[in-house]
Amino acid sequence: MRISVRELGKKYGKQWIFRNLDFDFDSSASYAITGPNGSGKSTLLQLLTGIFPPTKGKIAYQDEHSETIEEESFYQYFDVVTPYLELIEEFTLQEFLEFHFKFKTPKVGLSIEEVVTKMYLTDDKNKFIKNFSSGMKQRLKLGIAFYSQSPVCFLDEPTSNLDEKGVAWYKNHVKEALKEKLVIISSNQKYEYDFCDKIIHIPNFK
Repeated sequence: MRISVRELGKKYGKQWIFRNLDFDFDSSASYAITGPNGSGKSTLLQLLTGIFPPTKGKIAYQDEHSETIEEESFYQYFDVVTPYLELIEEFTLQEFLEFHFKFKTPKVGLSIEEVVTKMYLTDDKNKFIKNFSSGMKQRLKLGIAFYSQSPVCFLDEPTSNLDEKGVAWYKNHVKEALKEKLVIISSNQKYEYDFCDKIIHIPNFK
């Protein structure tokens, strides 16, 4: 997979969040987007996923065969974990996963039961998600991204609401995902991305 950005920029009103960003993201490496709060990390992720259009510049997508992926089709190739991602809280965990994996394909050889076990939620599969703790919800968000076959994984502040044990779980499983996916992490917490190969520091593109 490859995502190429050329002269990319985004502004709100008269203020540029960032501009003139030229970069290639490909599956041979892992990437961290860094900068202080409000610097535009999440905004860049939102542009890459097609949630918002750029003010200037272009984003191009290619699959593993170097074939062009049209922008409107790219959503089929990625999973995203963000603080603003909402879960369907009226579902039980079992119902949610059955619903989710109608649209996304789990990793080869993994059943829903095994996904639940990997998220350490075996005792909670019949519990309504609205009754999950914030840490359990975050593990669920991360789990459905880590254990799908989607070749791209976007992570925005991935350890939000995780305790020490949850952070250790994240580090273990994200490193497994790195072997199979293009992983792009937006963070200002070094422990969330210190294993990444390349860093994009947003304040360098003002």
